[in-house]
Amino acid sequence: MSKKEFIFGFHAVTTILNKAPERVLQLFRQEGRNDQRIQSIIQLAKNQHIPQQILSKLQLDKKAEGGRHQGILIEVNSLPVKDDNYLFSLIENLTKPAFLLVLDEIQDPHNLGACLRSANAADVDAVIITQHRSVGLTSTVRKIASGAAETTPLITVTNLASTLKKLKKVGIWIYGLEEMTTQSIYNTDLTGPLGLVLGAEGKGLRHLTRELCDGLITIPMHGTVESLNVSVAAGVCLFEAFRQRL
Repeated sequence: MSKKEFIFGFHAVTTILNKAPERVLQLFRQEGRNDQRIQSIIQLAKNQHIPQQILSKLQLDKKAEGGRHQGILIEVNSLPVKDDNYLFSLIENLTKPAFLLVLDEIQDPHNLGACLRSANAADVDAVIITQHRSVGLTSTVRKIASGAAETTPLITVTNLASTLKKLKKVGIWIYGLEEMTTQSIYNTDLTGPLGLVLGAEGKGLRHLTRELCDGLITIPMHGTVESLNVSVAAGVCLFEAFRQRL
């Protein structure tokens, strides 16, 4: 029996209704909410013959488990978790050099959602996260990602070290972002098959992850702050790579 989940947020809901309406079981909307964005989603669901139900704000809050649902929420069939097998099949079928974002134990859903959004905008082929001590694909992550979680593959791996070794074997160069290094990202060739690895909030890359990187790079900074938020750092790195790859 397939698992079900609730998804909220205008962008995430609209993306699923447009790209995968067969997954949607029902749409729930808040009583009294009739603004233009809500109405456009309601009409989209009607066009797809998706059942709709009007609920109170309190009932929607309960289904969204405290998340900011913006007055709209859908119940969908969950997709199977994408794993190593999916990842290497995807890489094998690419017609351009692979471009991957690897996140080592990211735990804040807002950071993961923002990373997914930036990855999608920078034409990243897949985002890789760890199964343990990572936030996973929650409803909040989907909302923050603004639809990117529905189109950019999110790969969950049980052993990141093993996955990095396999990626290197198929010719992907692994760069880790590290504060305590002198190699600037702006002086680094990022045009080939590439995996960019960023560490968790606060502690950065784990020791073994750092050891497995082919190189370590840094974002030069000249202010008084010592580091950037991981999702901001990811955006800087991804778009420098994107610029070079154009």
